[in-house]
Amino acid sequence: MKPIGRVVLVVAAAVVGLVAVLSFHTSTPQLALPTAGQPASQRKQQQKAAATSASSSGSNNSAVLVTRSAVGASEQYGYGALSVRVTVRGNRIEDVTVNGLQTAEQYSQQLAAQVIPILHSEVLSAQSARINGISGASYTSQAYALSVQSALDKLHV
Repeated sequence: MKPIGRVVLVVAAAVVGLVAVLSFHTSTPQLALPTAGQPASQRKQQQKAAATSASSSGSNNSAVLVTRSAVGASEQYGYGALSVRVTVRGNRIEDVTVNGLQTAEQYSQQLAAQVIPILHSEVLSAQSARINGISGASYTSQAYALSVQSALDKLHV
């Protein structure tokens, strides 16, 4: 192969790799935080209704899947503390929401707002707390994963 052909091949491979990396996270899920104006009694009623809801496929050997949730431990990290609520149906993680977030400064709050939706997506994809951390937010990533694992432990998942 001629040297020019090799250069073209290397450049084409680099472009394909770059496109693959940039398209890895194409959408950002919305961060679901409980509304501040919602009374605690109403939230508890919604949680109780969700916990008692079950579905079955209608066949004689169908399994009943119950929706449950638990709050993970509040994890201290370099810039604050955070905890999450994990909701599972059967043994499948259905949702992860931030239950509590305290940051020491505005920048940490902004960083958390950017990376938490990505971490949420990682947990749902992995179906576990074993997720890839976010570069530049390694403390936040670790605290998030630890809180998720704590909630999963409480749920025996």
